Amino acid sequence: MIKNKPLALAYRAAALLFALTGLLSQLGIFSGEFHPSMFLYYTLQSNVLAVVLFAMLTTRTAISLREGKRGSAAFFARFEMVCACDLLITFAVYWVMLAPILTNLWQFANIAVHGITPLLCLLDYLLFATGRRLKYRDVYYVCIFPLLYVVFAVFVRFTGYLYRFPGAEGETVSRYPYYFLDFDTLGAQALLYIGAILIFFLLLGHGLYLVDRKAVRKFAGIDR
Repeated sequence: MIKNKPLALAYRAAALLFALTGLLSQLGIFSGEFHPSMFLYYTLQSNVLAVVLFAMLTTRTAISLREGKRGSAAFFARFEMVCACDLLITFAVYWVMLAPILTNLWQFANIAVHGITPLLCLLDYLLFATGRRLKYRDVYYVCIFPLLYVVFAVFVRFTGYLYRFPGAEGETVSRYPYYFLDFDTLGAQALLYIGAILIFFLLLGHGLYLVDRKAVRKFAGIDR
């Protein structure tokens, strides 16, 4: 774990700026449009978590400088671990399951919210947040947000809202934001997809927990 508060503050302030820029870009703010429907997607909701996390970390790190420049900058470690898992799922699901069928893959907004912001969150956790600060039960907190999102997606489905997806063969519509949640088409098979994703969440949570328990002294040979 790097115990350099000015470095942590600089990193977190830059990450906050980038995460916010990516979020606003995905919402269409910089192109003169606003797409509030984007908030219905897990990606945007998880990126809101990232903005909140980096805002909290930046503020708390700045305050901690009153106590000196050296020392731990590990704050809100449990929340950061959960956010890292939530965003890594955004990363994995997008690049493994969705990217092969998309036509606007390499736009800045897509790369930011599905790629760089999740990695920024993971890197902050590895460099600044670890050090035997988690308890084993914290691992299971990573399932709360995705399960709430499934409930949210089902609720939106019963409002009659239709998601519209552009494609090479024209626009398609669905009552679900992601095909693996489409209970209407997949039936009980959708539960298998959800179960598999939850298992992936738990594997990530256990991995980050183990990293925390080892205090990351072996990670890249740094402990300063």
